Amino acid sequence: MLKFPRRKLHLLSGLSLLGASSSGWLPQLAASIAGTGRKPPRSCILLWMSGGPSQLDTFDPKEGHKNGGPTKSIETRVPGVRIAESLPKIAGMTDQLAIVRSMATKEGDHSRATYNLRTGYTPAGPLQYPAMGAFLGKELQPKDSDLPAWISINPFQALNPAAWSPGFLGPSWSPLVVASEGPPPAPAPTDSQGTTASASPPDIRFEVRNLRRPETVSSEQAQRRLELLSGFEQDFVASRPDLPGKSHIDSYGRAVRMMNSTGIDAFALDQETAAVRDTYGRTAFGQGCLLARRLVERGVPFVEVSLSSDERGGLGWDTHAENFEGVKSLCGVLDPAWAALLNDLKQRGLLETTLVVWMGEFGRTPQINDNAGRDHWPASWSVVLGGAGIRGGQVYGATEADGVAVADKPLKVTGLMATIVRALALDPETSNPSNIGRPIPLADHGAEAAGELLL
Repeated sequence: MLKFPRRKLHLLSGLSLLGASSSGWLPQLAASIAGTGRKPPRSCILLWMSGGPSQLDTFDPKEGHKNGGPTKSIETRVPGVRIAESLPKIAGMTDQLAIVRSMATKEGDHSRATYNLRTGYTPAGPLQYPAMGAFLGKELQPKDSDLPAWISINPFQALNPAAWSPGFLGPSWSPLVVASEGPPPAPAPTDSQGTTASASPPDIRFEVRNLRRPETVSSEQAQRRLELLSGFEQDFVASRPDLPGKSHIDSYGRAVRMMNSTGIDAFALDQETAAVRDTYGRTAFGQGCLLARRLVERGVPFVEVSLSSDERGGLGWDTHAENFEGVKSLCGVLDPAWAALLNDLKQRGLLETTLVVWMGEFGRTPQINDNAGRDHWPASWSVVLGGAGIRGGQVYGATEADGVAVADKPLKVTGLMATIVRALALDPETSNPSNIGRPIPLADHGAEAAGELLL
């Protein structure tokens, strides 16, 4: 029988792969920062509205104009600022938010616009731009973190898979994709008199597969297998010292490190009280927002939660038909979850270090089509920022009375990305070498942040 020599695992042991992680980096980091005057690390939660939400039926209502349709507006916590009536809980949180009503972009195709907003760049030949989760996660991740830098919850990637790619940064910065599991809400039961009883909330769960060692494999066997794998991999990269090989080793290292980490308890939502879970809403998106808070608490620098459809499925935010019913239903999912997330972060002292971004790839046409819907519209639409680095309680920019054009302070994708980067206390000019050898900054050359949005 062949015997393989026992290798020195310089790389893998450096990644703490052969034993349970006891780094406890978050308390240590907090303790080390206390009294030094240094600011704690920042993180970002992206609430991604796949399909393109209607600005006129969310954050830029045109009540009284024919383009506004039947959508009514309501007062908010900030005097004079009104948003759509379908977001009552968020209306009470506008003092924490900066509503940007003047996004002015050029891409009206789902695929190109998704790529543009998620990378900050337009598709360009051989250049493989990384998504913001990759390049922001890379800059923000603590060196001794056991969890991935970028976790994507329930993504709908069909519109453009490359928009969820680490691009030229390599596989080491790919997202950990987590999908919700559990049944949809069941109809409430009725008794013999037809009285409706309270239905049990659905048990939405998030489980990362293959994190547990099979019961048939002992810890000693697992360690020997890792040693064997390390030997093969080091031999391979010795003759092929390029990025793919090194990224493969790094990816495996991070995976095993995560397996041994106490941080995976973040996915156990049953550790939260029923009241907390109810506040977020017993939906996949609501529980995803709760998971995002738990991950940020444990040091994950970039978490995104996607809302691409309501609990019934359907067309999601791509409301070419029955726009008003669709947006109302989606906002019923969005509103409690987003408000609970902001409140929870604030109460735990995390909102000042956590940037929360709400956006999709574009907006919807001010004109209502023959199917009571709205079509694609990149010329004048809205995004919302809150938390770390953002001056809340304001509206930035404005559209004309009919919503067709930006009337004040147009903001391009490059400017939005520079603003996000600045809010996270990073330099937009920070560059990474690309797959064609050219350095690419976090925000495109010459991009200017919207200073009024920043603290």
